[in-house]
Amino acid sequence: MRVPELLAPAGDLERLKVALLYGADAVYVGGTMFSLRANAINFTLDDLKEGIEFAHKLNKKVYVTVNIILHNKEVDQLLEYLKELEKLQVDAIIVSDPAVIKLAKENTSLELHLSTQQSTLNHEAAEYWKNEGITRIVLGRETSKEEIEEIITKVPIEIETFIHGAMCASYSGRCVLSNFFTDRDANRGGCAQVCRWDFDLLDEKKLELKGDQKFTFCSKDLSLAKHIPTMIDMGIRSFKIEGRMRSIYYIATIVSVYRKIIDEYINNKEKYEYNEDYERILRNCANRDAVVQFFDNNCSETCQYYNGREETTNQNFVGLILEQKDDIVTIEQRNYFSKGDVVEVFGPKIDTFTITIDEIYDEDDNLIDIVKHPKQIVKIRIKNTVSPYDMIRLKKS
Repeated sequence: MRVPELLAPAGDLERLKVALLYGADAVYVGGTMFSLRANAINFTLDDLKEGIEFAHKLNKKVYVTVNIILHNKEVDQLLEYLKELEKLQVDAIIVSDPAVIKLAKENTSLELHLSTQQSTLNHEAAEYWKNEGITRIVLGRETSKEEIEEIITKVPIEIETFIHGAMCASYSGRCVLSNFFTDRDANRGGCAQVCRWDFDLLDEKKLELKGDQKFTFCSKDLSLAKHIPTMIDMGIRSFKIEGRMRSIYYIATIVSVYRKIIDEYINNKEKYEYNEDYERILRNCANRDAVVQFFDNNCSETCQYYNGREETTNQNFVGLILEQKDDIVTIEQRNYFSKGDVVEVFGPKIDTFTITIDEIYDEDDNLIDIVKHPKQIVKIRIKNTVSPYDMIRLKKS
């Protein structure tokens, strides 16, 4: 059985390192140009060099997004950028504009992955892109299980699908509400996420329809955790997690859960049972509900909010471990916590365990009861062995 690639987002170098350390086989990143995440920190060429070297030492991969739709003024800048990416030995670029494909094929040896921005949903389109030199297709999020199976059966090309993260209310990247409402181009990385706004409902006379909640057509998030065994058996080559704007805690949590699911099924297929506790971990990590969406052909009103949604700020993540000396652990605070809190400690090389915080010391070794200052450096007592980049979260049901 072929082990699928687990592909994680990385908005900067710290996220890249966290994603790879927590079990991703590859990351996808954006440069400072030609990428669809204008608000992410993104990677300079020097950042890319460091990130690629870090990944390759771990025998892992880095893909660079070059997936905007070009305007005339950018075409001349593109070729030089592609040649720089080739020099850095990126493992592939993710593209959507045929102009990028043409220039890359004619002037570089870069491997080409087709972005979900092309909304590939059928085997004829997949065959076309294969003939154009694409080696992997990131299918549109709207494809069902049956459609994916048919594409894999009929076209000998690597298939990548999203397994977790935010959904677009339109075909991915093709919504222009942001352009019209805010003059921010969704296909230039500037989407204002108008689909998540609250709206008044008006009748045919433009009179407001009263209700308990404002109207929205906000999509719930995607989660295919329970379907991973089925997707492995289908022959999907790469499982993609959405979220280059997400925090290191989100990335570490989501990547580690899916790493465990993949490995548990691959290593014990006959006796595999889904660990229901993963649902708790995934649910507590995000601020929106997550559902299967289009995969099972049940994209009903249950896949969107319409009204009554509540997106609460997640404060599970309380600290990043910096170092351990004997049983004294130095951490960098990320959210409020206090003496007596029950927390979970997790990391890429340890089994998750639970402790009660009984003592907290500040940087001057004074005992304190609460930690409330952003990125405050404090010390707590942990008897288990931990390492830098391990994390601490509040224990929730």
